[in-house]
Amino acid sequence: MVFATLFLMLIVILIAAEVFTNALEHLGEKLGISEGVTGSLFAAVGTALPETMVPLLALLAGTSSVAVNEEIGVGAILGAPLMLATLSIFLMAFSVWKRRTSIGHLRPEKTGLLRDLNFFIAAFAFATLAMFVPHQHIVVRYGLGFGMVMIYFVYVMLTLRASKDLVEDGHATEADSDMFLCKLGLPNNMVVIIVQLVLGLALLIAGAKGFIHGVEEAASILGISALLLSLLIIPIATELPEKVNSILWIRKGKDTLAFGNITGAMVFQGTLLPAIGIMLTPWEPRKEVLAGVIITMIAAIWLRVMATREGGLRVWHIGFNGLLYVTYLAIVLL
Repeated sequence: MVFATLFLMLIVILIAAEVFTNALEHLGEKLGISEGVTGSLFAAVGTALPETMVPLLALLAGTSSVAVNEEIGVGAILGAPLMLATLSIFLMAFSVWKRRTSIGHLRPEKTGLLRDLNFFIAAFAFATLAMFVPHQHIVVRYGLGFGMVMIYFVYVMLTLRASKDLVEDGHATEADSDMFLCKLGLPNNMVVIIVQLVLGLALLIAGAKGFIHGVEEAASILGISALLLSLLIIPIATELPEKVNSILWIRKGKDTLAFGNITGAMVFQGTLLPAIGIMLTPWEPRKEVLAGVIITMIAAIWLRVMATREGGLRVWHIGFNGLLYVTYLAIVLL
């Protein structure tokens, strides 16, 4: 029954993501903004809402056990960028492997991709440093948390500033299909777009809340810690929106939207969510946690290095990111 509930919540999250991002494409088109803004900000934040809601709800209104709430919170916070930087981006590239071959090119708009990765690597370095700051140094920990929030603010400003030039260069957002609500006979206007966005958000929150309680019960049944389960299981479900949307976009040749959806979510989850963890949880360098942070950093740095090579990013380069996820599983499970 527990696993059936988890599966049901997974379906709810998937449906919510489709509803939300469908509306986002139309919002981006109406506002005349670039694919970079739509992918890295709107879609990334929208599909990152489940990962955001899980730790927040766990820490503020989770189970009756404070320790379990903190383990779910930390696991969800760090598991999300780990999954994005390794398995999610690998599955996206793998989905076009047959069509483009292993040496085929991946062509995201480079300035936006590098901006996303630079901000993520810098912010995640702060998150790693904070693990070694003693709990009694609360001012330092809160200072690091506030600094990470400001990093995201600067990132948003720079991404928005770059939008106009990208639109002029042919990177404007274009919706591929009608809005779901419009298929029911409603007009395609800003009010209907907002209604569909709110509907998607409500479904995302409902799915995240259901997952918190499901993970607690599943951890007890399987005999493993809530921390490890939330590091591995919650991200698989909550990252599905990014995986599915990015796979759909890259198969349509929209590489900028596909990458931006993942790397933009990495920035969001590498700044705001760790800031929450630093301030509201023990945030200690336990084996599972430290291994996840290191693997995530290696994956992000590898992607950045490959993206700046002469000849550009190729499909096989992303295979290394998938291998890093397998490495993490071996470290924590064996």
